[in-house]
Amino acid sequence: MIDIEDQLTLDERSSVDFILALRKRWSDTVYPALAEEYAATGPLAGTVDGATGRLRELSLYPWYSHLERVQQKMLWKTVGEAVVNRGDSLREQLDEVPGAPKGRLVLDPGLELPGWYTDYDIHIQPGSFHSDDLSGYVYELGARIVMLRDNDGYKFHRLFTETALPETPGATRIVDIGCGFGKSTRPLVGRYPGAEVIGIDLAAPGLRLAHAEAEAEGAAITYLQADGRATGLEDGSCDVVTGTMVLHEMPTAAVREIVAEATRLLKPGGTMSFLEFQTTGDPFRDATIYEHAERNNEPFFRHLFATDLTGVCAEAGLSDAHWTPFDERREGKRPEGWGDRREWHFPWAVLTATKPEK
Repeated sequence: MIDIEDQLTLDERSSVDFILALRKRWSDTVYPALAEEYAATGPLAGTVDGATGRLRELSLYPWYSHLERVQQKMLWKTVGEAVVNRGDSLREQLDEVPGAPKGRLVLDPGLELPGWYTDYDIHIQPGSFHSDDLSGYVYELGARIVMLRDNDGYKFHRLFTETALPETPGATRIVDIGCGFGKSTRPLVGRYPGAEVIGIDLAAPGLRLAHAEAEAEGAAITYLQADGRATGLEDGSCDVVTGTMVLHEMPTAAVREIVAEATRLLKPGGTMSFLEFQTTGDPFRDATIYEHAERNNEPFFRHLFATDLTGVCAEAGLSDAHWTPFDERREGKRPEGWGDRREWHFPWAVLTATKPEK
């Protein structure tokens, strides 16, 4: 498989490096300065709403806010142009699947994509993730920079797979909902050898790229274009149903339907586990997280925080539903909390629940 980064020109590489450096300084320099200005303006607010009001009055806030949005726009422009410039060869390799593939790709051209999915350019990515075969490549390259190059090799997803998913000897089927371009699905093959691993997503471009990359790695994965709320898979057929960074991109009603579908799919004793975001309890930090939703075109980000998902799990028939903080740097699942972190970071957390034994 072609890695676009290996082909970048000097000008393209310089642009990528500039955006990466800008993003890092926004996180580890501008954000701490904003926090210091906030702390110096008076007593700390006791609520997110109170902290938000104070945040918007700070002299650094317009600069902080503008930097977050403009760097994201610069990111997509740079990686989008790099992908389009190599469009012919990239499209060709999507069809270069071995004569005896290990996995499967099942697309559904008639699948109706929900309006809440198509009406927004999520993450400010022009055309979003579903509009063109090249959009999968754009998102894959852009995600490396968004994660500050700390997720190269999909470290976050491997940490999630290794520290948050259960040991399940003899597992026969694992399902990854909202698999995108396969970054969260491929680690499941090593975690559950012998199990059928299925990645499900609405977007054909991501699935085509995921399938091509899995075949290049020799990973036997089935990729299905389907709605995670109605997968079409059999009742009680899955040992683990999982997903990463997907629930915050859908409205509450859809999240409820995802949980209900996961419950239907699980075998008795099976586990549902989603890597997502949760508020930290620090009103100032949480205010910056809430504000991120608008700046990054995340229309349902706040819906996730406003929904009692452990209660939703209980209503669906799952037990022992709980959230656990997740440290993406090196530890993975971290029950003791996120720790003291000076830089801005996503408050990753794992939602876990179990389907009761009969």
